[in-house]
Amino acid sequence: MKIIIDERGKKYIVNGESDFHSDLGILKKDSIKNASIGDTLTTHLDKEFKVIKANVNDFIDLMTRRCSILIQKDIGVVISHTGIGYGSRIVDAGTGAGAIALNFGNIIGDTGKVYTYEIREDFAKIATENIANFGLNNIEVKNKDIKEGIDEKELDLIFLDLPQPYDIFENCYTALNLGGWIAIYAPYIDQIQTSYRIAKKIGFTSISIIETLEREIEVRNQGTRPKTRMVGHSGYLLFARKL
Repeated sequence: MKIIIDERGKKYIVNGESDFHSDLGILKKDSIKNASIGDTLTTHLDKEFKVIKANVNDFIDLMTRRCSILIQKDIGVVISHTGIGYGSRIVDAGTGAGAIALNFGNIIGDTGKVYTYEIREDFAKIATENIANFGLNNIEVKNKDIKEGIDEKELDLIFLDLPQPYDIFENCYTALNLGGWIAIYAPYIDQIQTSYRIAKKIGFTSISIIETLEREIEVRNQGTRPKTRMVGHSGYLLFARKL
């Protein structure tokens, strides 16, 4: 599997098993299959595509998904705030299309492990296919309701994107290492308020709530200024630590 990018900056996944068709012309499957990173492929309409070395964000942009996913500004805060890295053990629920599980798996290396719980069978199937296509072997998709119990212990992070995450906070506390984190994503303030109160009651410490807003800056001939549109509210993030 390769990712190619056209002269407009639009990206595509190609596998070399069939010809690639677009409004810019046709690329023959043999030329795709034999191409290496950095090569330029030319269609029958003389339009050029570059073969790029894709990272996890390129893949997530193009992968199959039938649900909304966490965006980069929130994923980045979770990774940096909790300090996960090489060798970390992580539980994630619910999986959705697998975007945050892929980000976790991409940084924890071969000695780490991500266990991602998804109650819906159709979503679990899509996530399994996406993870396999990206080529990671350190993520296990579990078609299971995490409220039935967390199978894993000695975890460094439990990430929950659930309607009522606080229902399993006691199980989370038991499953975490000393020093481990829970991170909660919730679109509504009442979810995060309830999560805060219950996390504090159970004994979690270092509890904080974060909302990240992203504003891009544009450079024009007339001058430099913030873009009129920005990535505003997507969700609230709650962090709490077992100490």
